[in-house]
Amino acid sequence: MKFLIVFVALFALAVADVQILKQESDVGPVSFNYGYETSDGSSAQAAGQLKNVGTDEEALNVKGTYSFVADDGQTYSIAYTADENGYQPQGAHLPVAPVV
Repeated sequence: MKFLIVFVALFALAVADVQILKQESDVGPVSFNYGYETSDGSSAQAAGQLKNVGTDEEALNVKGTYSFVADDGQTYSIAYTADENGYQPQGAHLPVAPVV
């Protein structure tokens, strides 16, 4: 699944005449990390670890960042955690939910 996501993202970049400037990945049985930078200013890095391997509570914990230059010329950056609690993005341009 992780490989498919990275492959689709890189394929989309290749179709758009964007060159990959840097690409790294290391995928193991219980962890992975990857990173890339492209000629259009996009980049991403992520690392994931399988927690509670072999139990009913097995879950993938991923931390990463990505950024891109939007049509308005601004660079937008997201830092995120994705785990058993869902996808939790943070970015200066994202709304923040009020604490209750």
